[in-house]
Amino acid sequence: MLETAFARPPGDVGNPASWAIPVLFATIAGATARRVVAGGAADMVEAFVAAGDLLAAQGAVGLITSCGFLATLQPELAQRCRVPVATSSLLQIPLLQSCLRGRVGVITYDAAALTEAHFRAVGADPTTPVAGLPPDGAFHAMIERAGPYDAAVLAEEAVGLALGLQSRHTDLAAIVLECTNLPPFSKAIHVATGLPVFDVLSLGHWFHAGLIARSTPRHV
Repeated sequence: MLETAFARPPGDVGNPASWAIPVLFATIAGATARRVVAGGAADMVEAFVAAGDLLAAQGAVGLITSCGFLATLQPELAQRCRVPVATSSLLQIPLLQSCLRGRVGVITYDAAALTEAHFRAVGADPTTPVAGLPPDGAFHAMIERAGPYDAAVLAEEAVGLALGLQSRHTDLAAIVLECTNLPPFSKAIHVATGLPVFDVLSLGHWFHAGLIARSTPRHV
């Protein structure tokens, strides 16, 4: 988890009620949203590895993060952590792209900060269509400027961004939400666009399903 102070209602990655599986949390001191989004996480690898190992020692079978921009650390963290790591919902792009007739699009916290390096680190096409939340909008105010958590306003901003992305790319077939604070609005985006929507929760539940031991069906 990044070091943040904003509200995390059900649906947000940081709320245990968002998950249909048991979860553990560890916060990385100094890993603010702006620092990570601006590319300042590279010098915090040791802190993320240490937190991951701590969670593994507590029983975690896999690790995810609370910011999709940590995708750039995916290769290194996957090699260094004691249990499997899925840093970003962007990891879903290559799989989804192979399943669709059209293109995958991404809604991100900061379009200017989402670079080719983020896409390449997770094996995704760097030309993937992207729409970013406005710097002067409600999400940025809430996350970086201690603004209020107004669900209706945030939903309107997220849905409007998705509709704009869809209108600019008529071959859009699915949307991936990079920002881990967007999942509370995944359903609203799906209803408005008619497209399947994937986020950090869909990533985490899929990831967990393959990491746990499941009973073997009995055949008569």
